[in-house]
Amino acid sequence: MTERIVDISEKAARLRSKNGCLQLDLKDGGTQTIPFVEVAVVVVAHPQVTVTAPVLARLAEAGGVWVVCDERRMPVAWQLPIVGHHLQVERFRQQVGASRPTHKRLWKQIVQAKLRAQASALRLLRGTTCGIDRMVRSVRSGDTTNVEAQAARRYWGALFVDRSFRRDRAAADPNRHLNYGYAVLRALVARAVCAAGLHPSLGIHHHNRYSGFPLADDLMEPFRPLVDLRVARWFDVDDRPPELDRAAKRHLLAGFTERYRVDGEERSFFDIVARVARSLAAVFAGKRRALWLPEVLGDGGAGAVGVSGDVVARDV
Repeated sequence: MTERIVDISEKAARLRSKNGCLQLDLKDGGTQTIPFVEVAVVVVAHPQVTVTAPVLARLAEAGGVWVVCDERRMPVAWQLPIVGHHLQVERFRQQVGASRPTHKRLWKQIVQAKLRAQASALRLLRGTTCGIDRMVRSVRSGDTTNVEAQAARRYWGALFVDRSFRRDRAAADPNRHLNYGYAVLRALVARAVCAAGLHPSLGIHHHNRYSGFPLADDLMEPFRPLVDLRVARWFDVDDRPPELDRAAKRHLLAGFTERYRVDGEERSFFDIVARVARSLAAVFAGKRRALWLPEVLGDGGAGAVGVSGDVVARDV
């Protein structure tokens, strides 16, 4: 099935629901129509966008996510579907009932997957892993020795050509590009979590009282290096403008619209995160012990295989 990320950044528009489709009436007179069932995420960054209530309702019914941006064009609010699975209540109970050892075992696996992805990103960018690949074996249950933070110091020190870079959510480029990419990633993972019948507020490791989606924060960790890789490649080119402009957004969103070779098959990123969420639901239900966490940047048969014609990022 087609999966689209619709980013409304460049043109004022009125959004309405018509015949099962999202219709965008652009201020310049143009009109675009997309079936709701094909929309994964709508990102609204232009200040002159109006929307009707039926649009939000139809989008949620189709499983899509609505993301609103501030004046800096950074995402600040989401709308997620309330009901995502016919066994939702049962899965909520299983999720709440998961034991502490289960949470710690899952977090160990997530951290290990994140470190493998970071090592792969550095290998692709700089020809070295900075020893992060060897740190994977040091991760204990619950990552009690905080290997994740130890690896992060090496990782951020080598990711960008500019070795003075510091990861700071409030800073400007390339932090702004990272923030945008992470926000879209978070929305996609939260969508998958809801579709699997899980509650995004019940995290495995993250428990920030000011974050309503700690489970999405948990499950997105192994995929952050996918964003990091694209941001680093963007800034590796000397004549790139530093602003988070339309071209930069298209480059970042392309990482979510490529297909990846996993377990000998080509899969969309949407399918991958959906399978990860479903595997977590199976762990909570006692049907499996470990998460399914493929290495989308790894050397073991995985990796991007190009942009698919049926997975689309659309600018408006």
